[in-house]
Amino acid sequence: MPLGPVVEAAFFRRPAPELAPALLGLELVHETPEGLASGVIVEVEAYAGPEDKGAHSFGGRRTARTEVMFGPAGYAYVFAIYGMHFCFNVVAAEPGQPQAVLVRALEPRRGLALMARRRGLGGDPHGLRAGLLTGGPGRLCQALAITRAQYGLPLFDPASPLRLHRPNPPFSVGAVARGPRINIDYAAEWKDVPWRFWVRDNPHVSRS
Repeated sequence: MPLGPVVEAAFFRRPAPELAPALLGLELVHETPEGLASGVIVEVEAYAGPEDKGAHSFGGRRTARTEVMFGPAGYAYVFAIYGMHFCFNVVAAEPGQPQAVLVRALEPRRGLALMARRRGLGGDPHGLRAGLLTGGPGRLCQALAITRAQYGLPLFDPASPLRLHRPNPPFSVGAVARGPRINIDYAAEWKDVPWRFWVRDNPHVSRS
């Protein structure tokens, strides 16, 4: 089945809390020399920039790590956690407004055997528990081979190896659930802001 059209650049130019639920149901694609792997986004979290105590750009913090968030929307922001896992984010809003959406989980769609090998689960993806491949930000980056090497790639460019597509065949999002973001107790009163969005009842949504 051919891929659907790439999402246009203008799509991303909106505040992170608005972009986040709009990303649900889009297909994240990464082409590498090993092959193509993809999954449909089923869980996200919004981070709204300098006022948001949960955001890397809180207080206007501008570093080599956060630089891409200060530019145009629609680019990949990838960072490492615990020195071993990567997290993939989509830059949102307008230049100078450092906002982003963390992609927390995918429903695997293409290249499942490749993703299983990358995850150390063998080459046969059949029978794996839902969520084991791409249910969680670290898992999905490992499965799709997303690292800091993909930092700053345009997600709207058909020539980019890392892209967001309209899904083909179509994906029915159905009901969208929302609640507080996960693992940001350091964010004080901002930890309870309901900016986590997910496809209700989807088995690939992360468990923590």
